[in-house]
Formats: sequence, structure tokens, C-alpha cells
Amino acid sequence: MYIGVDCGTQSTKVVVVDVEQGLIRGEASRPHHLDEGENGRREQAPSEWLAALKGAFFEALERADVDARQVRGIGVSGQQHGMVALDAEGEPVYPAKLWCDTETSAHNNDLMVRLGGEAGCLEKLGLVLQTGYTASKVAWLRDHHPDAYRRIDSLLLPHDYLNFWLTGNRVTEAGDASGTGYFDTQRRRWRLDVFAEIAPELDAQRVLPRLLEAHEPAGVVQSAVAAELGLADDVVVSSGGGDNMLGAIGTGNITPGLITLSLGTSGTVCAYSPAPVVCDNAMVANFCSSTGGWLPLICTMNVTSATTRVRELFGLDLEAFGERVASAPIGAEGVTVLPFFNGERVPMLPEASADFLGLTSLNTTQANLCRAVMEGATFGLRYGLELLGDLTAGASQIRLIGGGAKSAVWRQMVADITNTQVICPEITDAAALGGALQAAWCDQREAGVTLDALCERLVTLDAQSQADPDPARVAAYQKAYSRYYRALNQRHGQTD
Repeated sequence: MYIGVDCGTQSTKVVVVDVEQGLIRGEASRPHHLDEGENGRREQAPSEWLAALKGAFFEALERADVDARQVRGIGVSGQQHGMVALDAEGEPVYPAKLWCDTETSAHNNDLMVRLGGEAGCLEKLGLVLQTGYTASKVAWLRDHHPDAYRRIDSLLLPHDYLNFWLTGNRVTEAGDASGTGYFDTQRRRWRLDVFAEIAPELDAQRVLPRLLEAHEPAGVVQSAVAAELGLADDVVVSSGGGDNMLGAIGTGNITPGLITLSLGTSGTVCAYSPAPVVCDNAMVANFCSSTGGWLPLICTMNVTSATTRVRELFGLDLEAFGERVASAPIGAEGVTVLPFFNGERVPMLPEASADFLGLTSLNTTQANLCRAVMEGATFGLRYGLELLGDLTAGASQIRLIGGGAKSAVWRQMVADITNTQVICPEITDAAALGGALQAAWCDQREAGVTLDALCERLVTLDAQSQADPDPARVAAYQKAYSRYYRALNQRHGQTD
């Protein structure tokens, strides 16, 4: 048995996977609290992740009817970019500042200038710094909380922190490290000179975690934690990775030719590449994968987070919200939403706010507003999909994951807006499944078991979720997308 963990923004999910039988035996989740404040502050207490992991772990095992001592390995996926700064005792010096925090945009702009702008970032890092990355969070902490900054003994990411709790080792891997802003994604190594620009008082050799290869273990579960969880003494913990990287594994996106699209709190579109990707578009994140390759992707900040705000404004449950969307015509009778409630990364508008445009006395209905916010979130993903260019050109299928993928209305919308067949894996929390698959690979690799074989056995597609594009709807959405694109340029100017 193998355990997959996905520590997301809203909750931590745990799945129990029987690799030998090719079955998902059980799953469970526990929610997190998000601390939001002025100026785009979004933080969480790492202790909440631990409590959620434990609760979901025990419930998943109970649902699976599996004894914890049968578990052979654990793989952890985590929300990317979050700054988990620990002191010498392994305690956080400050709450984890998350990927969706935009309070640090001024620090990101300053770092961009000092690194030589977009060209300098591409040369040093293989990508362009974004406000959501870890780098500006460290710089912000240095300026605003110098006492906490001076206590930093190690800088981890959310998945690294859970691995640290499990094993006692401060390690990371190239996939998640790609989103720090001080890692060279082309050469797969820390950029100590860049880190010195961000945190000159900190010793990078001491505070940055040791880099692992994707197949290497982070360690074994330490005895105190094993006793608390009821595990055996030799349970391996794989290197883990960011949620995008482990989500790619969980959809079988480990070879060229597939697209993974996530409708989560944020949205991502990614495609595997066996070689480093050279792209001079600042909005494309040329990340490494958590399988030894590369995983160029785009990330939008407002997907289910945007639809949830409108849904809750009207007091609708998910079913009623979907019914409102389905009842409105494509294009929402002229209503256009730029759903940038959290700022935006693609297009690069970290300080933007949301806009509801084209409202009249006739089209201002619940149904149109619900549809327009879902369309706006999906149009943003199409905008990003087109930025990936040749990496996604000619793909015959999009594998859809995330909470939004459970909606038949949204699945059909994605198919029609992208003019591509859409299908979901049987388990929509692909990142947790990816963690379990990576753990099995790490544990069984020396016996000749490949990750490809594991994905072939356990990544199963839900035929009932398949949505095919309809030519008439594709044409109607094209008109609505053109209106969205014009509004984007009129409201925010140059967006390319």
C-alpha cells in the first residue's frame, strides 16, 4: 500500500493506493483556514497542514479498511511557492506566505530590476520572476519582519515541510524548487548569486534544502512520527513535488503529447517535455517536472476561487450554481467578467482587481453573472494555453483535474472553448494519486518497476466524463472569447 498526500490551499487530501491490485482503496480530506488581509496578504499556519494530514490519513485508512502497518511508502504533493521559513528548532518564524499572496509585488519588481529584467531572469533562472514565487516573499520578510528573518535556519516549500515533519530531513527536488525564483531550471541547480540578491545576510549553503533527484527518497518516516501514525519503521518517503508536478504524474502526463488542465483554486495548463524548454514569454513558467524531465506551464490565479465568490454572493450551492450557468446562453448575453479577484499571473497583472463589464438592465441576472464568471476563468486558461504554442499544438485530448472538473457544465465549456476533447481521470485529485505513484516508483525502482508502468496500471480515465467539442458551440465561444480579449486589452493595455 502507498499513501499519496496533496496539501493544497483549501485542504489536505490523502489517498490509499493498492499498487498490486491497481486500486484506489480509500481517500479523505481535511480543510485549512486561509488568513487573508489587506494588500493581497494570504497566509497559513503550517501547523494546520499537519493537523489536516493526520486527520485525513486516519480517515482514508479507515475507509480503505487498511492497517497502517501495510503502508510501504508516502509521496507528498504541495501547493507551490509558499515560503516556510524555519528556525534552528524546526519551528516557523512566520506564517507560510502562499502562492496567491500578492503583498510582495513591489519586492518582486525590485528583484526583477536587480536581476536584469526579463532577459536577466531568463539567463539566470530559465524563467521570469513572478510575484507569487518564493523569492519576493523572502525579500518582504527581510524588510517587514527583520527579527523573524534573522532567525531563519532553513527555507522550505510546503511539500518540503511535510517531508521534513515525516523524515526530519530538509530536502527538496527540482520540480517544486523551480518555483522559488532562485533555482536555475535549465541546469537544475540553486543560483546562489541570485539568492544573495534576495537575502544577503543568509548563508545559502545552510538555509537552502539539499536537492534530490526525482527518484530519490527524502528519507524514511522517523520513529516518533511512525509511532503516532501507526506505521512500520521502514516506510519510505519519496521526493514529492509541487501540486502541478504531481498532478501531471497523476494524469499520466509524463511523456510528450498530453495536456493536463487543472480547474482548482487556481488554474494550470501544463505539458511534459524531455528537454529544457526555451521560451522568452515571461508568462510561461519553464519548470522542471518531478519525474526527471521538464513541465512548462502557465498558471492563472482565479478559477474556482472566482466562481466561489459569485456563487456564495448569491447563496447558491454547487448544484444550483451549475444550473444557473447551464440556463444562460453562451456569452452571457454580453456580460464579460475579468475575474482577477486575487490579481493575476497570466496575464501578468498582480495588482489587478475583478471587472464585471457590459451589464445592462436586461442582462443583469443571476444566470448571466454565474455563467460569465465561469467563462472568464476558462477564457483565461485558453489565453494561457495558446502561450504554450508548439508544446500543446496538435494535442488530441485534455486531461482535466481539480474541483471544477466535477462539473459536467464546466467540462463541456472547456471542450468547446479549447476545441479539444476533455476527459477526467477516475480520481480527480490527481496530485494525491501522483504522490502515491511516485512513492511506489521510489520504493520499487531498484526492482525494475518504471513510473510509466505504474501510470499505465493506475491512471484510469472516466469515460462518462468525456466531453467533445461541438462546432456550433465552438463558434459561439469564439465570439465571446474575442469580446473577452478586447475587454482585457481595453482595461489593462498590453497583455502579451
